[in-house]
Amino acid sequence: MAKLARHQRVVIALSVHILRSGVARCSDARVDGAEVRLALRCLLPHCLERWPLELYWDAARQENEIGRAQGVTAAFNGIVRQLRRAGRYEEVLDQ
Repeated sequence: MAKLARHQRVVIALSVHILRSGVARCSDARVDGAEVRLALRCLLPHCLERWPLELYWDAARQENEIGRAQGVTAAFNGIVRQLRRAGRYEEVLDQ
């Protein structure tokens, strides 16, 4: 797979950051805002399968806190797994 341009890596990292923030907040409230929708849209061409992106959005809109939290968390894990498998995302920890 060709190496991604820097701006593509930045967009992917920011999108994952937004979705991770949604995971952290989803127990308290719905997380189906414009920023989440944009992040999912930005990741669409980088995921081999659409299901985790669709699951994240569907779960983010749920009113039930437990269902929302479980669905968003599972979908986020699926998204990150696909990005890593495709060689599109490596988590870099701050030093």
